[in-house]
Amino acid sequence: MRFVDIIKEYLFNTTIHGVRFIADGTYHVSERIFWSICVVVSWFGSALLIIATLEAFRTSAISFVVETNYLDWNTRFPSIVVCEMRNMERIQMVADELWGEDHDFAMEEILNEIGYFRGESYHTVSECTGDEKPESCFSSNFSDYARLVRSPCENTLADCFWNDQPFDCCKYFQPMETEIGLCYAVNSIQSSADNPLKIDMTSNKTTGLGRLRVTILTEAYVFTLGEEDVPNLITPKSEVVIVDYYIAYRRQISIKYIENDPETKQVSVEQRKCRYPDENNLDVHAYYSYSACSVQCRKDKQLKTCNCTNHLMPNTDPALKCNMTGLVCLNAHYEDLTVVIPRWSTGKGVVCDCLPSCSEVDISVVHDSRESLFTSEKRYSTIDIGLAALPTERYKRNVVRGRLDLVVSIGGTTGLFVGASLLSFVEIVYYFTIRPYGTAVSRKNRLQTRQENQ
Repeated sequence: MRFVDIIKEYLFNTTIHGVRFIADGTYHVSERIFWSICVVVSWFGSALLIIATLEAFRTSAISFVVETNYLDWNTRFPSIVVCEMRNMERIQMVADELWGEDHDFAMEEILNEIGYFRGESYHTVSECTGDEKPESCFSSNFSDYARLVRSPCENTLADCFWNDQPFDCCKYFQPMETEIGLCYAVNSIQSSADNPLKIDMTSNKTTGLGRLRVTILTEAYVFTLGEEDVPNLITPKSEVVIVDYYIAYRRQISIKYIENDPETKQVSVEQRKCRYPDENNLDVHAYYSYSACSVQCRKDKQLKTCNCTNHLMPNTDPALKCNMTGLVCLNAHYEDLTVVIPRWSTGKGVVCDCLPSCSEVDISVVHDSRESLFTSEKRYSTIDIGLAALPTERYKRNVVRGRLDLVVSIGGTTGLFVGASLLSFVEIVYYFTIRPYGTAVSRKNRLQTRQENQ
C-alpha cells in the first residue's frame, strides 16, 4: 500500500473536522481551497489558545487570598528557641581547667569568639596567628572548644510554664544545632533529637490565649519562629528578644498561618513558588524553610571561598570545618559570606535564591515590655510570650489551574476549533501503523482464496 494511499484513506476517514473536504477530489478547487483555509485558521487558533493555557498553568496556577469567614481555628503556638549569647563565668571556668588559673586572659576572649561565633573572629586571628602567638593557642577542633563553652540545658532554662501549668523545660526544649551554636527549642520540627517530645500548645476559643513563661539563667537570644524555621545570622530583629540578667521580659504576638489546598502539593515547586518542609533539598537541616535555605547558601559560599565552613555549621562533616587558616579566610571575607544581597546588587554579600516555605507563619509583635528584677539575689531573667488575641484571618493558597483543569481546557479547545478528541489522535497512529498492515494481510488472504478457488 503506497504512502499516498495511506494519507488519502486517513483524510477521508478521520474524525477531525474539515480535512475530508480537502482530500475529496469530487469537490471544486475553490471549495477545497476554502476548506484548507478554514482548517489552517482553526488549527492556528487552537494552537494559540493551547499555548496561552499552558503559560497560565505554568505561571498562574496558584491564588493567594485572605480568609475571614471562619473563626473556630486551632492556632499552633510558634516555636520558641533559646540560644545562649555569652557566659563569661563559664568561659573563665573552662579556661582555668584548660590552662590553669594563671592563663593568658586573651584566651578567654578567644574562647568567647569560638564558642559564640557570629562570622567574625578578630581576637582569635590577631592573637593566634604570627610568630608571637601564645603557647595556649589552638588552631583546630574549634567545635570541641565551642561545646565546652556552651551551657547545657539545665544551666540555661528553669521554671517553664504553659498557660500557668508547669512542665519539664529540658524534656520539651530539645537541642537544636544551628549556625550560631547549640540552642534549645520547643515546638520545632528542626530539633536534633531523634524522637522529640512535644507539648500540646494549641489555642482556640476553648483553651483561651496561649502563653509560655520561662526562666532563663544566662544571657541569651530568644527567637519566636515558625515550626520549620531556624535561628541564623540574618534572623530579623523583630523575631529576637535579647535577654539580659535581672529583667522580666513580656512579649505579645499575633499569628497568621497559611492554609494550603490539598491539591497544592500536586503542583510543581516552580509553579507554586514555595516548598513544603518535607520537600527538602538541603543538607544543613532536616526540613526545608527559607531560613534553613539561607544557612545552606552561606555554607556553600564559605566552601567555595575558603574551602571550609565555620565550625558551628550544623550537619557538616568535621573534615569540612575550618582550622585556623580557614578561620582567617572567613574573617577576611566576613561581609561577602554573611550579608545577603539580591542578585542585581553590586555590593559585597552572598546571593541566595531561596523560596519561602509553603507553611510559613506570619508572626507580628503587638507589644514588648520589660520590668526590673533587681530585688532578686539570684542572677536570672524571665520571658513571658503570649498571644495578644486569637487570629481572625488566615492566608489561603488555592489551586486555580490544576492538571485536570489543564486537560479539560486543552480538550475543550481542540474540540471547539477542530472537532478532535483523544481518539482522533489515536486514529493517526492507527492509520499509519496498524491499518496498512491489516490491509496488506487482508489483500494477501483474498488473493490466496481466489487462487485456491481457481
